[in-house]
Amino acid sequence: MKKIEAIIQPFKVEEVKEALKGIGIDGMTVIDVRGHGRQKGHKEIYRGQEYEVDLLPKSKIEMVVPDNRADEVVRTLINAAQTGKIGDGKIFISDVAEAIRIRNYERGEAAL
Repeated sequence: MKKIEAIIQPFKVEEVKEALKGIGIDGMTVIDVRGHGRQKGHKEIYRGQEYEVDLLPKSKIEMVVPDNRADEVVRTLINAAQTGKIGDGKIFISDVAEAIRIRNYERGEAAL
C-alpha cells in the first residue's frame, strides 16, 4: 500500500476530490495547512503598511491506496490540481506497512 500526501492550492480541493471520485477513490483526509516552497511567500499592503506573507494557505490531501493504483491516483491528482503556475504544490508517496479498520479488525487492503 502507498500513502499519498498532496499539498495543493485550496481552490483546487473540490476539483481534485471530484477527479478522484471519478476513478473510484473516496477515502481521503483533507487538512487546511500553511506553508511555502520556493516562492517564499509574497508582500502585501494593509492600511498603507507593507508586510511579508511567508506562510501561504494550502490544502493537504492524504490517502492510502493499493500499490497498483498509486500511479493512476498521482496522474489524476496532477491533472486536477495543476494550474501551471508557481505554488501548485507537491505530492509525496511513502510505503504503508499495515492498515487496520478499527470497527472490525480488517487488515491490509481490505481495511482501505
